[in-house]
Amino acid sequence: MQDLTQGSIPKHLVALAAPIAAGMLFQTLYFLVDLYFVAKLGDAAIAGVSAAGNVQFIVMALTQILGVGTMSLIAQATGRKDRVDANLIFNQSLILAGVCAAITVGGGYAFSDDYMDSFGADAATAAAGIEYLYWFIPGLALQFALVAMGSALRGTGIAKPTMVVQVLSVLLNAVLAPVLIAGWLTGKPMGVAGAGLATSIAVAAAALLMLLYFMRLEKFVGFDPAMFKPRVEAWKRILTIGLPPGGEFALMFVFTAVGYWVIRGFGAEAQAGYGVGSRIMQAIFLPAMAVAFAVAPLAGQNVGAKLHDRVRQSFRAAMLMSSVIMAVLTLLCQVNPEFLVRGFTDEEAVIGVAVEFLRYISWNFVAAGIAFVCSSMFQALGNTVPALLSSASRILTYVIPAIVLSQLAWFELRHLWMLSVVTAALQALISYALLRREFARRLPVQPTMPFPEAAAAPDLKA
Repeated sequence: MQDLTQGSIPKHLVALAAPIAAGMLFQTLYFLVDLYFVAKLGDAAIAGVSAAGNVQFIVMALTQILGVGTMSLIAQATGRKDRVDANLIFNQSLILAGVCAAITVGGGYAFSDDYMDSFGADAATAAAGIEYLYWFIPGLALQFALVAMGSALRGTGIAKPTMVVQVLSVLLNAVLAPVLIAGWLTGKPMGVAGAGLATSIAVAAAALLMLLYFMRLEKFVGFDPAMFKPRVEAWKRILTIGLPPGGEFALMFVFTAVGYWVIRGFGAEAQAGYGVGSRIMQAIFLPAMAVAFAVAPLAGQNVGAKLHDRVRQSFRAAMLMSSVIMAVLTLLCQVNPEFLVRGFTDEEAVIGVAVEFLRYISWNFVAAGIAFVCSSMFQALGNTVPALLSSASRILTYVIPAIVLSQLAWFELRHLWMLSVVTAALQALISYALLRREFARRLPVQPTMPFPEAAAAPDLKA
């Protein structure tokens, strides 16, 4: 356990964000490695795997419910030095992880065909996406165990073990991808099915490594069979905090799915370009997301310890760090987006769509960073409903206008990118305003005494 209620706030933020960023980077490389080898199979394969990969947002919605609730409650319990409550939440989160894994497997195999038939640009794209999903679903289901254990560690202020496990699993995925996708060494290429299988095997290995870490090394929270009996009260606490962030990620799925639906009229090349650009954007977001992920346990422990000034300082430090990072990345996408794209495809039409996407969409990077930090602060405070309301605003500002615009004769892809930039900025402003209100309600300014010695002085009049 790392006590985050004392010491330098920027130092704690960097110490947490660095391994989180490394872990998230390698986790994203799961998809980038797959995309690199899948790109050799043609536009239909790229578009199919990209559209199928959007299902990850559904799983992320469920993992957010589990992970955010677990992290927030354990962080606050750690701040209070309440080890019993931290252990209760951790063990109950494992039960919920099993339930979510079962839902993912059942729902995934039941609805994969319908999903790809709805969002694939053509029959070849849909077939590639379905084949990928069938082998990818087991890996998605295992994500819940990883999230439960990783969130518990993050709540206690520890991030390095999760990062190490993620790095090792991605290296395994990178080795397996060419073997299974292209048939290196074996001479038996599996195509897009190999991409899904490689990721599933790597995630299984990561879950096993995390299990071994908890069994042998973790001391503050751990497996306790006496706490495995389902406790509705604990589930309610986890879900109360976790459901709104899960709703946020579900909305991200909706926003991305609407994008694929709108773009499908432009053909598989346009969907492939959007898929490549979106994956690159997700990788670019990692540093800012790492800062946001780091500030949640930092501020959460201080919320539990009732150190309100340190909570506010944590927010300011995270906002400054995130904004600077995202401004630099915006400049990179404006100057040379082709450099980021050409490693994944040599199809000029696909490159053109991806480059245009990055040039436009990069203008919302700073706004996205602000929204990430605000969302994490709501998690630390234990009230995540405002973050969901902020994300839901894009249904009115993005989803409905995008559908309407797509029906107009003069509609072009750049109009969708421009709409996304404007609505992301509006979301950031809404998030910030709601967080200021939440601060005023939950973090009363703590009075300071300019002359402490006066409080101890005897009352001479007595």
